[in-house]
Amino acid sequence: MVKILIIEDEKALVTILKYNLEKNGFETDFVTDGKKALEKIKSYYPDVILLDWMLPHLSGVEICKILRHDHALRHIPVIMLTARGDENDKVNALSIGADDYMTKPFSIPELIARIRAILRRATPKIEKKTASYADLTVDFEKKLVQRGKRVVHLGPTEFRLLEVFLEKPEKVFSREDLLTAVWGHTIHVETRTVDVHVKRLRQSLNAGKEIDLIRTVRSMGYALTHSDNKKHSS
Repeated sequence: MVKILIIEDEKALVTILKYNLEKNGFETDFVTDGKKALEKIKSYYPDVILLDWMLPHLSGVEICKILRHDHALRHIPVIMLTARGDENDKVNALSIGADDYMTKPFSIPELIARIRAILRRATPKIEKKTASYADLTVDFEKKLVQRGKRVVHLGPTEFRLLEVFLEKPEKVFSREDLLTAVWGHTIHVETRTVDVHVKRLRQSLNAGKEIDLIRTVRSMGYALTHSDNKKHSS
């Protein structure tokens, strides 16, 4: 059974979330304090985390940053829940490691749809077990990504993006193509979200100062390519 950890200090919302998630077949647990959240994550080891932005003692943003720097926990998908609806806040949440973002008040059916979409992204779809391109190799069964001998740590959304790029190297994918392939037809996600996740993927792939394999094509989208990267990448 899929385990969902709710990290939220509004007890009424926790009650609503637990009831609806369990009604839809998920196992749930919750914590209302930021500091206790990290201990809970390590002991409960959830499949998805619903994370409030504003929490006592330690903010959701700080928790997300800590998770993304912990190799044992960084792969756990995080959906940020917050009353902050400004676009810059959304971009900030995605940039520091959240996989998705929902503004309060939100629709429970949409939240469940987004949880299911994140779980699909965490499961590789390519039928072959491995793929390689330039100095990049991916083991889809082990979810292991390497550039040369360096292990690349990716979150589920970045892993799914890389999977899509590897299906057709050199092809230019529009932002709409990537939205459909990664998030699906039923989820409304802004195209800016694609840019943020591609940036995160690029930073992870190039953390060892390697040649950039992702090319930005102005007004069109992105492609996985090892030719003429420095001129076109950003």
